[in-house]
Amino acid sequence: MNIENEQNKEKLLADIEKLIAYGRDEPTINPSLLEYLSIEDLTNTKTKLLERVGTLSDEDKTWLEQFKTYE
Repeated sequence: MNIENEQNKEKLLADIEKLIAYGRDEPTINPSLLEYLSIEDLTNTKTKLLERVGTLSDEDKTWLEQFKTYE
C-alpha cells in the first residue's frame, strides 16, 4: 500500500473511531480491527455513520460537520 493510501486509511480509522465513540469517554472499538478493512469499506462505514445526523441535536450536527468532505 502506498503512503497516500495509508494516510487516508489512518484518517478514516480516526474519524470512524471518533464517530463511534462520540459522547463516551472510553473507546468503543479497537481500531486495529478496522485496519483489515479496505479504504472503500471504511469510507462506506463513515458515510453510514454520518447519515445518522438526521436524528441528532443541532449541537451534535455542528460537531459532525468536521467529518464531512465536500467535492
